Amino acid sequence: MLTAVRVTGDSMLPTLRPGDWLLVRRGAVRPGDVVVARRPHGLIVKRAFRRTEEGWWVESDNQLATGRQDSWDFGALPAGDIVGRVIARYWPRPLRWF
Repeated sequence: MLTAVRVTGDSMLPTLRPGDWLLVRRGAVRPGDVVVARRPHGLIVKRAFRRTEEGWWVESDNQLATGRQDSWDFGALPAGDIVGRVIARYWPRPLRWF
């Protein structure tokens, strides 16, 4: 199943920019994948760094971004909070596959 997600904020620069639209596929995640996860305030887009006993450690590509939130702030995310991995950026063009 595919889900579309819009990037907000600059925490994933230079990989992703605010306004980018992504296709997300539910399923297995590997370290290095860009993933979408559920947080109390909404969805976040981060890079899966490593799997721990508590879940996935996720990080921003841009650690200097204002207001960025990742595992350095809230710890590992339970695996059930991972929506899926990003497989493509489809807007704006050109298409970028992950």
